Amino acid sequence: MRSIFLLLLVLLAVSFFVLQAFAKINDSHHDFSSAGWSGGELCIVCHTPHSADTTVSDAPLWNHEVTKSTYTPYASRTLDALPGQPSGVTKLCFSCHDGTVAVDAFAGLTGSWFTSAGNLGTDLTRHHPISFVYDSALAASDSELHDPASAPSGLGGTIATDLLRNDRLECVSCHDVHISRNNSGCIGCHFVHGTTTKTLSLWKSNERSALCFTCHNK
Repeated sequence: MRSIFLLLLVLLAVSFFVLQAFAKINDSHHDFSSAGWSGGELCIVCHTPHSADTTVSDAPLWNHEVTKSTYTPYASRTLDALPGQPSGVTKLCFSCHDGTVAVDAFAGLTGSWFTSAGNLGTDLTRHHPISFVYDSALAASDSELHDPASAPSGLGGTIATDLLRNDRLECVSCHDVHISRNNSGCIGCHFVHGTTTKTLSLWKSNERSALCFTCHNK
């Protein structure tokens, strides 16, 4: 009887954490459960428990078609970093957001629905540089950057531990894909009128450029 009771407690705890994880993405930018092509599911557009794409190592159990695009990266005379082609998890973001792959191209399907407001294209010269090494050496060569190894992120750790992926600045350095802070339902991400979305997908508020100043020493 004691073993059964302990098993029930474990199952309840697991269920609680699963529901909590579901609530993080529920009603967020990436909640496609209301779309007819999703089958009412949230996770399966990007992840699958079976037959996952084993060539993708930057996300668990990947289920979406990966972009094959070549990009024009950001460049500037004042830039000390060396942005390259989108890599790692950023390439997965562009698998919906460069406009060359349909959002519903998952589980082996070609798909036909393309994002509009979130379509960044393949010319990245007008966007924040991404997929570059941001480390102490870069901060030392550019006095207008905080040292990611020691500067606080505002999320509990340093910039390096909380915002970078393998010492690289990627899309997820600013954006929380699962938007874990959304507890306001649809209006947590979307305005009641119009198609413009709020900036809740950022890891922290950018009021008075707070997120920008996390890395930029201005």
